[in-house]
Amino acid sequence: MRSDFIERYDLRVPRYTSYPTAPHFGPSVDGAVYARWLGGLDPALPLSLYLHIAYCAEMCWFCGCHTKATKKYAPVADYLDALLAEARLVSRHLPARMKIDHIHFGGGSPTLLTPGDFGRTLAVLREYYNIPLDAEIAVELDPRTADEPYVAAMARAGVTRASIGVQDFDERVQRAINRIQPHEVTARVIGWLRAAGISAINMDLCYGLPHQTVASLLDTVDKAAALRPSRIALFGYAHVPWMKRHQRLIPEAALPGLAERWEQYEAAAARLAAHGYVAVGLDHFALPDDEMAKAHEAHALHRNFQGYTTDAAPVLIGLGASAIGALPQGYAANELAIDRYKEAVREGRLPVTRGIAVTREDRLRRAVIERLMCDMGVDLDEIASMHDVEADRFDGELDRLAPLEADGIVTRDGRRVMLTEEGRPLVRAVCAVFDKYLGQGAARHSKAV
Repeated sequence: MRSDFIERYDLRVPRYTSYPTAPHFGPSVDGAVYARWLGGLDPALPLSLYLHIAYCAEMCWFCGCHTKATKKYAPVADYLDALLAEARLVSRHLPARMKIDHIHFGGGSPTLLTPGDFGRTLAVLREYYNIPLDAEIAVELDPRTADEPYVAAMARAGVTRASIGVQDFDERVQRAINRIQPHEVTARVIGWLRAAGISAINMDLCYGLPHQTVASLLDTVDKAAALRPSRIALFGYAHVPWMKRHQRLIPEAALPGLAERWEQYEAAAARLAAHGYVAVGLDHFALPDDEMAKAHEAHALHRNFQGYTTDAAPVLIGLGASAIGALPQGYAANELAIDRYKEAVREGRLPVTRGIAVTREDRLRRAVIERLMCDMGVDLDEIASMHDVEADRFDGELDRLAPLEADGIVTRDGRRVMLTEEGRPLVRAVCAVFDKYLGQGAARHSKAV
């Protein structure tokens, strides 16, 4: 990356896992609105489920998730009962026993569940929803708390993909983020997964962490690639201590500067390519025979609150405290506080407390932003035609892209916009040009890279 870009594009912009983005959700969408949206769905539409397990064994200081650390299982079991009650409550508002193609367990740490409770969760979901045998069931897995009986329970329940959090294998970095996870622990869990028949494995790495250097990150990339996961996500650490108070425990003086973050990203991306991984979108890499790489090649990749996905379902149902659902009518976000979430569910109320109804204009701009994030380019004429608007609708945005075009961040052919290879890390800055909400309100975002 050119040195003069480093400060010029030191932007704080959304990650664009939705549009409009979560800071623009408001209280106009509540449980009653959500109930109407659920009831109005086409019974033939496929659904996806996201289950948020809002507990973990200990807090990782880099974490940006809504989670709570606990050493006792009783709060986890009580929370799971509420989550399953919410699953039943949502199913009652649907027009039929609808088909579920994708299920994703996130957190927090789903591996905090006992093997018995994990199996019970899938059994209950199959009671309320039509889950075919070939559904993708993915679980975010913490190698520090997963054991062999848990992996066996995952396999029995039909899990097809495991997403393993690593971040960095360097011990000094691990201490600084309060996540001690030796390489052999991760390798052992991957062995258990493959022996149990769960061969689709994702791995999460992170750059921009305290004490991280280009050399140490490349060592982590090499070790990760040697384990041959199907997909590797390379996220930039988002230091937002005003939102996540535990991040204040990270020594800010040990964080790499902006120039070094750029260098880490570029070096790690190049090393992953050398190991045979295909760059997918902004921060994902996949082996060429993985479904994500194939979807990227076919321009069929999508983006939701879990990041890049091959899931094309038009409805995502979020279950659990802080979970967010995406429906054709808009976004619906659950209560953040665990106690209030449980109280709402036990009173028979859908625990939605905020959201936003999407307009025709929102859908148009969401389509532009999703294609930019997924394809590193967009044909604005094609999007305009699909949404039945005039071809010149985005000519003002094209004018505002002129400085990025002059800098070689994007190229243009008529109304077709493409990120250059050098511009790829700045795709969020390009998306921001099309975001009519950006700048409204007091939202603060993470760095563009």
